[in-house]
Amino acid sequence: MGHVDHIAGHTYHGRRGAVENGFRYGIDYVLMDAEAAPDTPKLFARNRRGVTSLQDSDHGGAPKQGRGAAWVRDVLAQHRIDGIARIEILAQPRVLGYVFNPVSFWLCRDGAGALTVVIAEVTNTYGDRHSYLCHHDDLRPIGPEDRLDATKIFHVSPFQPIEGSYTFRFDIGADRIGIWIDYTQGNGGLIATLTGKRARLSNAGILRALLRRPLGARRVLALIHWQALKLWWKGARFRARPVPPTEEITKG
Repeated sequence: MGHVDHIAGHTYHGRRGAVENGFRYGIDYVLMDAEAAPDTPKLFARNRRGVTSLQDSDHGGAPKQGRGAAWVRDVLAQHRIDGIARIEILAQPRVLGYVFNPVSFWLCRDGAGALTVVIAEVTNTYGDRHSYLCHHDDLRPIGPEDRLDATKIFHVSPFQPIEGSYTFRFDIGADRIGIWIDYTQGNGGLIATLTGKRARLSNAGILRALLRRPLGARRVLALIHWQALKLWWKGARFRARPVPPTEEITKG
């Protein structure tokens, strides 16, 4: 039985180019073994209703039709990736039944516990989802300084084009986490980060999070729209939603 970690962290987004914009907000994520029965506090539930919860239906496949770690196992098999002993999920939990994860992460570890594969699961505000498969060609461990590239093919923000590329960096330590995503397109793009300390999830920690950020993912969605309004006001070009890609996965 595994425990659940709580990352009371921060996310930063900084836009580059002709129209610059930046923001930094507090945010709550949980990190847990996706295939083990968790030892959870009473205010957190796994695949059932709770004050806060993590549901397989929210991850691994289309939104609300997720299959959890079983989907990850299928993706790994399709890409002929063997030797994954443990799959962890890093995601924002549901709060009072509601969730919106702009990006969550599947962390795949080998038998020695080394991080060798990451799947970044991106969901936009239109309800579309696409994932980026990140690993070294030889499946060696992903170190804190390693940079993994992927071509961007998924519409995330109406104020950014689809063209361009991502560079991912992952530092998943025992005490804290750091994830950096650098999107580059011409002279523009943005940097997005998620950083924070790891601590075992507790009822006290959940209550503190609810007091600090009582609306959970509803607050996240509201802040996304607030930043979109600011970009529109500054004169950023608005792009209509294109047809989403038919494939679920882009390999970096």
